[in-house]
Order: sequence, then C-alpha cells, then structure tokens
Amino acid sequence: MSVTTQDVHGHDVLALVAAVQPPFTRESLRIAVEARFGKEARFCTCSAGGMTFDTLLAFLLERGKIVETNGVLAIDRGRICNHGDGHHDHDDHADHAH
Repeated sequence: MSVTTQDVHGHDVLALVAAVQPPFTRESLRIAVEARFGKEARFCTCSAGGMTFDTLLAFLLERGKIVETNGVLAIDRGRICNHGDGHHDHDDHADHAH
C-alpha cells in the first residue's frame, strides 16, 4: 500500500498552541501534535519544508513565533505571518520575485 503525505503547515501547530489552555510544555505539545497529525507527520513553513516536529519547534522558537517561559510554550501573535487570502507571501518580502 502506498501512503502519500503532505506537509502540515506550521500555522496549524501555532493555532493548536494558541487554542489550548492550560498551555503546552514541549512534551505535551509533541503528544498533541502526534495525536492530531500522526507520528510520521512532516511540517512546512513559508520558507522551509520536510521538517520533523523537533525541527519545526526549534524553527518556531528561533524565529520567536513560539516563546518558552519556565517550560511553558506560548505564541507571540505579533510575530505570526498573516495569510488571510491563503497565500504565503509576506509583506516584508513583497519586493522579491516569486
């Protein structure tokens, strides 16, 4: 049997973090992401793809989209891209040809 997988966008993980109370720890987020998307899920962002959960989390932490304080994860809404029209273009990249 052939299984095809499509990368889950990082915004879906950010939405999960934003929606849950009490907040996630790294391990509870891993459990929730695996339950929702599967243990073999791969993730993409506007600038990278094929990431594991660990790679995605490191990416989001490095970019400041998720912040960790005393072991608790939260999103920084001011650092999240806005793709209201479904496209993955960024205002700060508008001068780049796509």
